[in-house]
Amino acid sequence: MPVFLLRIIVSSALLGAAVTPLGATEPSAVGLWEQVDENSGKAESWFKVTERNGVYEGTIVKIFFKPGEDPNWICDKCGGAERGKPVLGLTLIKGMHRHGDTYEDGTIMDPRDGSVYHAVMRLSPDGRKLEVRGYVGISLFGRSQIWNRLPDNALGTQPPAPRAAPRTPPAKNQ
Repeated sequence: MPVFLLRIIVSSALLGAAVTPLGATEPSAVGLWEQVDENSGKAESWFKVTERNGVYEGTIVKIFFKPGEDPNWICDKCGGAERGKPVLGLTLIKGMHRHGDTYEDGTIMDPRDGSVYHAVMRLSPDGRKLEVRGYVGISLFGRSQIWNRLPDNALGTQPPAPRAAPRTPPAKNQ
């Protein structure tokens, strides 16, 4: 093989390596996720998972209300700063830390009753499914849901959900 042809091949390979990332980016839980009712198979809500300084959180960004449900759902049974706030927009998953495809050491809150559970999330190898598990004590005593990844631009294609006016919690009797 002539030297100039070998140089062209090597140069092409180096140029291709410079343009292509050094490794395929590992999938992450960051993004938009759909939580589906296990019985009906219909979407119940969308969550946006974000990362800041190595800590992952999940915020509820869309709720698919059933007929008769209050579209201005307020978290009356939540504790702390979340009490009396609209459920839409609440950060329900907090404090998760990534260990490969597993996210742990965090919590998840059930806005229906304000309960806070330990949580673990496991990302599928292809990054399309996220198992979200809330539990008490040890992971064996809990419940899991499988969430489906949505395109990041899916929120932009939806009409905005109604927002409830902030409400102050009822005064405590003294």
